[in-house]
Amino acid sequence: MESHTEFLARVTLDGDFAAALRRDYTQVDLDPADRAMLDFAVRLTKAPATMARPDVEELRRVGFDDRAVLQITLIASWFNYINRVADALGVGRGP
Repeated sequence: MESHTEFLARVTLDGDFAAALRRDYTQVDLDPADRAMLDFAVRLTKAPATMARPDVEELRRVGFDDRAVLQITLIASWFNYINRVADALGVGRGP
C-alpha cells in the first residue's frame, strides 16, 4: 500500500491528499464518480462474492460507461491478484 500512496502523491503532486486517501478515503472530499469507483473497488477487494448488478448500476449512474466499468473491474482485480502473489512469496518482507 505504501508504494501506491507514493505513486499517487507523485502523480497528483499532493502528498496530503494521497495520505488522506490511504488513511480513510471515505473521509476525503471526492466527487461522486471517484467515490463510487473506490466503493466498488473496495467491495470487490473485500467481498467479491457479494458483487451484484446494483454495484455496476451505481457506476453507470455516476457516469461510467461499460468500457470504464470493465477497466475499473480489471484494474482492481489485477491489483488484488498481484498483491496476493506478492504476499504469498513474501515480497517486501524481511527474511
